[in-house]
Amino acid sequence: MPIRHALPSDAAAIAAVHVRSWQAAYRDLLPAPYLDALDPAERAVAWRERLADPGGPVVLVAEGAAGAGAVDAFVAFRAWRGEEAAEASASATAELSALYAAPEAWGRGVGRALLAAAVAAMRAAGFREAGLWVFEDNARARAFYEAAGWSPDGEAVVEETGGRELRELRYRLSIS
Repeated sequence: MPIRHALPSDAAAIAAVHVRSWQAAYRDLLPAPYLDALDPAERAVAWRERLADPGGPVVLVAEGAAGAGAVDAFVAFRAWRGEEAAEASASATAELSALYAAPEAWGRGVGRALLAAAVAAMRAAGFREAGLWVFEDNARARAFYEAAGWSPDGEAVVEETGGRELRELRYRLSIS
């Protein structure tokens, strides 16, 4: 499966994967009306802007079996933002801000390949550590990250998504 840097022209495909993945993965976590109302066209606008922004996140896509240009999954990362930026060099820690695969690609190794490519790209960019946030009740995602060597660091936050409060755990990985 080819993995490459995303282009602005990939925005619609990324948005479609993003929405379909949320609708499948979070069906038991978020209200159905919220998930059903997610709009790929709306998300495509946001992704097009991110992909065109030279200061935006690094986004990699895994091209699908359907041929060139088809996107089965994507991953995004950037320098860590938030409370730690004041305490440590923002360039020392990367934030894995998104990793989503189309439901039909689950279990085929696409996510593992993209995660490995993202960690390699983080390392090449000079990051020494990476972090991410994952819903505490998302057992599938937590098992996926833990199998790849990520572990919770004890930090948790409660965020409201879709009108529901969900606890998120911060996971870390040393990449130096």
